[in-house]
Amino acid sequence: MAEENVSATLTIAVSPAAVFAILADPATHSAIDGTGWVREPVDRSLLTEVGQLFRMDMHYARGYRVVNKVHVLEPSRAIGWFTGQEKEDGELEFGGWTWRYDLTPLGPSGTEVTLSYDWSVVPQFIRDRGIRFPPFPPDHLVNSLHHLAELAEASRLEAKSR
Repeated sequence: MAEENVSATLTIAVSPAAVFAILADPATHSAIDGTGWVREPVDRSLLTEVGQLFRMDMHYARGYRVVNKVHVLEPSRAIGWFTGQEKEDGELEFGGWTWRYDLTPLGPSGTEVTLSYDWSVVPQFIRDRGIRFPPFPPDHLVNSLHHLAELAEASRLEAKSR
């Protein structure tokens, strides 16, 4: 794959604020994930600021934990994070790949959501380990967006019934 990022876009029939609220809650990330790797949030606080850390328990062949650092946070417009790990000495190490959601309002028809995974700044020493990028089929992004749409629609219907 010559490019160093993949993305997918889907229109979701809810407001950008409603989509953003789901994305800013680490407790929803396992339901959104299209790979099935994301398990449970370790840190359950809503994502509210650039630089905020949140850890997630994961599973792919074995259990492990990642630490994410928010690098983009524009309510109702965009949210993104670097993913890395906490080393045994407590030092954080980010590998250079990022996740980002961009939200474009479409008026009454909802929100266009673009999910991007970018590995363009992964350092050579990590690339030399033989890690394949992306580490999942690109349709993972489409699956994730459909999961996000299902959550958003369920939230909209729940709010409407109250």
